[in-house]
Amino acid sequence: MTVRVSNQSINHSPPAMYTAINPFDDDDHNLRPMNPPTTTTLSHPQTRRKMGIGTRVWLVVSPTGRHLEEAGKHSIMKRTGLPARDLRVLDPVLSYPSTILGRERAIVVNLEHVRVIVTAKEVLIVALNNPLVVEFVDDLQMRVSGSGTNGVEKQAAENMEMDLAENMEADSMKYSSLTRSLRFSGSLEVMNAENNSTKRRQNEQLGASPKLLPFEFRALEACLESACRCLDSETQTLELEAYPALDELTSQISTLNLERVRQIKSRLVAISGRVQKMRDELEHLLDDDNDMAEMYLTEKLSSQSMDSTPNGEDTHSNASDDDRAESKSERGSKIFSSSKPNIEELEMLLEAYFVQIDGILQKLNTMSEYVDDTEDCINIMLDDKQNQLLQMGVMLSTAILIMNAGIVVVGIFGMNIHIPLFDGKPIQFWSATMGTVGACVVLYLFAYGWGKKKSLFG
Repeated sequence: MTVRVSNQSINHSPPAMYTAINPFDDDDHNLRPMNPPTTTTLSHPQTRRKMGIGTRVWLVVSPTGRHLEEAGKHSIMKRTGLPARDLRVLDPVLSYPSTILGRERAIVVNLEHVRVIVTAKEVLIVALNNPLVVEFVDDLQMRVSGSGTNGVEKQAAENMEMDLAENMEADSMKYSSLTRSLRFSGSLEVMNAENNSTKRRQNEQLGASPKLLPFEFRALEACLESACRCLDSETQTLELEAYPALDELTSQISTLNLERVRQIKSRLVAISGRVQKMRDELEHLLDDDNDMAEMYLTEKLSSQSMDSTPNGEDTHSNASDDDRAESKSERGSKIFSSSKPNIEELEMLLEAYFVQIDGILQKLNTMSEYVDDTEDCINIMLDDKQNQLLQMGVMLSTAILIMNAGIVVVGIFGMNIHIPLFDGKPIQFWSATMGTVGACVVLYLFAYGWGKKKSLFG
């Protein structure tokens, strides 16, 4: 059988499809049309699924700007040098604890809503429709582009340079006057000591000038600050809800208040676990110097570029032995510094946020202790109520026991047996009745007094 398709059905233009563009651009248009399909054949679901395997939208942030890119898993692995298991940490579908991994060419950061790959030149972010991610991207862009706090650092550097210039001028004048005074005395040792102290002071002032952090550390600082800000905000919100609810439960125990406290305790346990995971990760990094040394991506990139370029001193035939010895000493110092890397900058950065996350954990622990104290107070109150009910039960049981004794007397008199007592006057009936009731009351009072003496009743 042959199926014919008319030209009208083939030339019919399909409806235009739209796809979302970069949500972080400043353009007013949020949609752009895609090219319509060029064939009328319907693609099978398996074919469409194969085209999208491993492809994900990444937001690339660099000092020059930001843009969206569609890249597959293998291209990201080739671009950053990361294995597949490290990329799996950034999968939004999977749930991984807080992780900071330092690799040869990149740093993998998974902290709360922050799921990024930091390299020496750019940051790759998993594009998610989350307001916290948008705020994090804005902060990250401000940090890596050189704006924000860098202006303060530049101003401080300029002030430091002006002070240094003034000190150098004063020291030079002092040095010249000292030279003229000691020209004929021959006290060169004093002059050399003064010169060395001046140079040492200048070097200290140069070393005290503010130093700009590398790109990867600025990006890591933005990640840590965003995660700490998120956890701190959730902790403050929980505090505003927890303490009034706990106080209300203490004053009035009800099903509604107990349900509210149960939900608050569940949220408290969840947030405490997340904060504890992040604190453990930072503590692990601070304890391991090698992991921190792996995060110096800019230094590793510069050292690799220096190793790849040929040494120009070797091409000159008239190089002196002193220069060669100096180059050898420099190589030795580099090797020594590579074996024991200087991780002071990263250590200070991680310690600052470790103290902050430890403070958040202390707040949560204080709240948890308050919840436990409230729970103990509620249990004490419930135990007291239970003790009161038990005392009332003992009193009722004692009264019932004594009433049963009176019922026994009534039952004896109610037997259908003729005795001479039944032939008496009515006054005898009332005497027997009042005597039985009076005996029951006396027995109850006696039992109650004995219970008070034995501390059975409150």
